[in-house]
Amino acid sequence: MKRTIFIIIIVCWVILPGTAQIDRRVQNKPYIDLREVHLGILIGINMQDIEFENVGPQTWVDEEGNTHNDLILCDADKWSPGFSVGVVSEWRLSDHFSLRFTPQMHFGAKHLTFLNTKVVDEEGVPFHLTQDLKNTYVSLPIDLKFAAPRWNNHRPYVMAGINPMINLTGSESDIIRLKRYSTMLEVGLGCDFYLPFFKLIPELKFCFGLSDVLDKNHINELRDANMKPYAGSVSSAQSKMIVLTFYFE
Repeated sequence: MKRTIFIIIIVCWVILPGTAQIDRRVQNKPYIDLREVHLGILIGINMQDIEFENVGPQTWVDEEGNTHNDLILCDADKWSPGFSVGVVSEWRLSDHFSLRFTPQMHFGAKHLTFLNTKVVDEEGVPFHLTQDLKNTYVSLPIDLKFAAPRWNNHRPYVMAGINPMINLTGSESDIIRLKRYSTMLEVGLGCDFYLPFFKLIPELKFCFGLSDVLDKNHINELRDANMKPYAGSVSSAQSKMIVLTFYFE
């Protein structure tokens, strides 16, 4: 299903601009792309996700000295939409290439579910815990943008770059906590729309974590010993994010 949606987006991005305006029209802001530097603001919607590596069966000792054998599975079972705000500065390198720096903040959350398959109720349903892993990121992406030739009042492009991120949230009471610093690879596509008074740029990009973002030391900070097997149920975590952004230049 995800692959089908992605193919539809690509087809629309390539075909629609060429078919929507067959005839030449008056160009809005015809010289804006000749500027060496572009400045603007951005707002957007983000969907944060995370993929865990579960450790499988584990043996642990509670505060009373009892030994337990558990199999706990952790997963991010649903996506919660968040929002993004920031500014954009773009340097023109050539007719088709530009370098873009877009410091921004991403506000969002990930919903985690822990299933203890060794502890079941009378109906055979595993015991479960949930955690709303709220994340506020300061994002400092640097992207290379390749744009097609302008046709009338639109200009499609693709982009890719590196996105260092700083996680501003995290609590000792969280079962799972993420590292403060991480880096993501991002790729995406968009289209410049030249309006009479400004340029509107919708963009869809996909971000993939390049390293393990799980804070493995957090398990030692938990005050409730019964939560330690849940915190220790995963060995690594990789962040992912989809961002729909609207730039105003």
